[in-house]
Amino acid sequence: MYRFIIVACALVLSITSCKQQETSGSIAPSEIAFTKEGELSLFKSDGSFIRKIDIEIADDDYQRETGLMHRSSLKESQGMLFVFDQEEPRGFYMKNTLITLDIIYLNKDGVIVSFAENAKPEDLTTLPSQVPAQYVLEINGGLSEEWVLEVGDRIEWSRN
Repeated sequence: MYRFIIVACALVLSITSCKQQETSGSIAPSEIAFTKEGELSLFKSDGSFIRKIDIEIADDDYQRETGLMHRSSLKESQGMLFVFDQEEPRGFYMKNTLITLDIIYLNKDGVIVSFAENAKPEDLTTLPSQVPAQYVLEINGGLSEEWVLEVGDRIEWSRN
């Protein structure tokens, strides 16, 4: 009887002690594909139309913290809209962000209140809004200048 128990224990230990050898090195994150979740239109302060883009919407803590991290590209016709519950001072940084971005801060009415243009990839410097903001739009770096966006211009957006 004792011999059976010893053999059984030895068998269990040998099975559970065999583990797969871990591989060394890091695991590269897979490319994250853009998923259109809505559309956003930009307007000058006089109401004239500037441009329409497709957007992903970051409206929960995880999505807002992840943002456009680990993306190797973003089309000119795409952006990410960060939606917060209320207006307050905001600050974004570029940790794990691989592309240059323009960060556009907007108030509760969707009016542009400040910019951080051409934010450098992977820079951990906080880029603060100059005044409280409820929305933040990220687009490819340089597009704010190309589209002649200014404080006072506004957005309208809808979810799919």
